Amino acid sequence: MNTKRVMSWVAFFGVAGGLAWGPQYFQQAEEGEGTGAVTTPAKGKTGGALPAVSANGKPAVIKDLSPSGDLFGASSWKPAPTLARVTEQPVNQTPVVQAPSVPPMPFQFIGKLDDHSDLQVFLQSGEKIYVVRKGDVIDDIWRIERISDVELSFVYLPLHLSQTLSLGSEQ
Repeated sequence: MNTKRVMSWVAFFGVAGGLAWGPQYFQQAEEGEGTGAVTTPAKGKTGGALPAVSANGKPAVIKDLSPSGDLFGASSWKPAPTLARVTEQPVNQTPVVQAPSVPPMPFQFIGKLDDHSDLQVFLQSGEKIYVVRKGDVIDDIWRIERISDVELSFVYLPLHLSQTLSLGSEQ
């Protein structure tokens, strides 16, 4: 039984060696038949320093068996990202014209005086106090258009636009 085991191991290693060595042996034989590829250098006076020469006198082609590329490079199944393309378009630099608008109301309502013949309104702008009636013009910019119990109506003279100011609730 011990001899059977030894014989099976010898057979196993023999077959494994034959499979490992066989393709390399047959591949070299096929290359050598068609092109007369590599011959052993003649050992003579130079001590075997001559380059390999084929049967027809041309230098033999020796394959490079070194690996090419990065052996341990990163690899991924994801597709490579594509970069977005940027297309330049000419910019028309036309000036943006803003429609003129009325500035914010500079006045605050302080009070009013109503004597049955005339209605006067007291307005404050900064530190100035104005006493105005219907039709008055303030600083050549604002004209008093209408005075009611609830609101005061102005006209902004440079643009002829109207604006109102609340006078409080009617009591």
